[in-house]
Amino acid sequence: MPVLTVNGTEYSVPAGIRLSDALARANVSTSWPCGGLGRCGKCRVKARGALSEPDVQERQLLSPEELAAGVRLACRTYVLGDCKAEAAVSSGEEIATRGAGRVAAVRPAFSRYGAAVDLGTTTLAARIYDASGRLLASGGRMNPQSRFGADVISRIQASMDGARGELAACVREGIAALLAELCEKAGLSPAELDGAVIAGNTAMLYLLTASAPDALSRAPFEADRLFGEETDAAALALPLGEGARVYLPRCISAFVGADITAAITSSGLCRSDKTQLLADVGTNGEMALWHGGKLRCCSTAAGPAFEGAGLSMGMQGADGAIDHMTVEDGELCAHVIGGKDAKGVCGSGVVDALACLLDLEALDETGLLDGDPTPLSGDVSLTQKDVRMIQLAKSAVCAGMYTLVERASLTTDDVSELLVAGGFGSYLDLGSAGKIGLIPLSIVPRTRVIGNASLDGASMLLLDKALRAESEAMANAAETVDLSTDPVFMEQYTEGMFF
Repeated sequence: MPVLTVNGTEYSVPAGIRLSDALARANVSTSWPCGGLGRCGKCRVKARGALSEPDVQERQLLSPEELAAGVRLACRTYVLGDCKAEAAVSSGEEIATRGAGRVAAVRPAFSRYGAAVDLGTTTLAARIYDASGRLLASGGRMNPQSRFGADVISRIQASMDGARGELAACVREGIAALLAELCEKAGLSPAELDGAVIAGNTAMLYLLTASAPDALSRAPFEADRLFGEETDAAALALPLGEGARVYLPRCISAFVGADITAAITSSGLCRSDKTQLLADVGTNGEMALWHGGKLRCCSTAAGPAFEGAGLSMGMQGADGAIDHMTVEDGELCAHVIGGKDAKGVCGSGVVDALACLLDLEALDETGLLDGDPTPLSGDVSLTQKDVRMIQLAKSAVCAGMYTLVERASLTTDDVSELLVAGGFGSYLDLGSAGKIGLIPLSIVPRTRVIGNASLDGASMLLLDKALRAESEAMANAAETVDLSTDPVFMEQYTEGMFF
């Protein structure tokens, strides 16, 4: 078998394998927002050796200078023999695993050690606990399914086109590798894990379990499997101990998943006597409103822009990413993760950038940039197309919040608190979010960031088995608001396009 050397480490890989697939085996993150069609150019790596010749897509997206320097598109390059690649290894440190921390062992669903997993569209995050509730290790990595596309729609289509088994195997391997890594940190063997909880949106749980996702792909978009069930770890090919059980929390509807069920459990939303709104803003914008003993939920297709994907110079929140921006002495000032030259911009950085450009009057209320592209820092810039993509995403999220509030015959003034969950939300500047219209401006002073509430909730469902029946009853009783036919949503979505 050919030997692929990645950053000095050798891996045996099959001849003819795509370079991106080979790199995934070495825990190297290559973004595939276009699903490996060679259209986005996000999977650039430096590679030399016995590789396929650059194809038409590579020659269109890579300059002659880049090709001469060994830059390739990993999704369009095939390994023919021994070769070398230089790429950034995903350590998982930039993936949000921190939450509110209100987790205690009451009635653990395991005897020795247990794992809580947040299965996100873009990232995986996990924690390992002992039976006393002590956190032994936590971490994350990229979801390897991203090579099938940046969003769940792309992956659902890939599953229906015959890749169902491959999608399931891919994400199971990713979870297994992450758990093995965390067990090593904790001085354990994965075989010592005897219980787990995996929370994710409805589509991700379908793909994890190799369930046919046809019901999620067409009207009336009613899931034929909402989970709230246990299965053997072996059935999911996870390296837990013999007889270990994995709980998959109850989803609320086709596009309001178990990640929101877990986040609601963690936040205590339905135990409050206040009117509260919860929003998890990421690739999918999922929201829940608790008012008068009733839970209303909705989901918007925010797209991958807030995760850095799809933008011309977008990237994950890793070294080299602009994650925050300010205006100082009338000029843009960027903060770059790692303190070196900027390589791109992540979601929190682009939200700040738009807010700063509005302050500088370099961006008008319609979203028109004075310059296209507009420099942010060094060689990193923002294009008019990037702005339009963020406009679509932010207006969809904000319109979803307004719709839930109006469906309850309330105004935003009646909402006592907005809870912002998720990895993207953890790094978001709330002032910038309000300024660009990602969240209602009037509610910004009453907004609280609660971190990875889905992982918190998964941890609680792992450490207190009695919470499962409560969370399932809550999910079953919730009302899902269909935004696709809601006139309030359409009106707010249109108005929300303006800054």
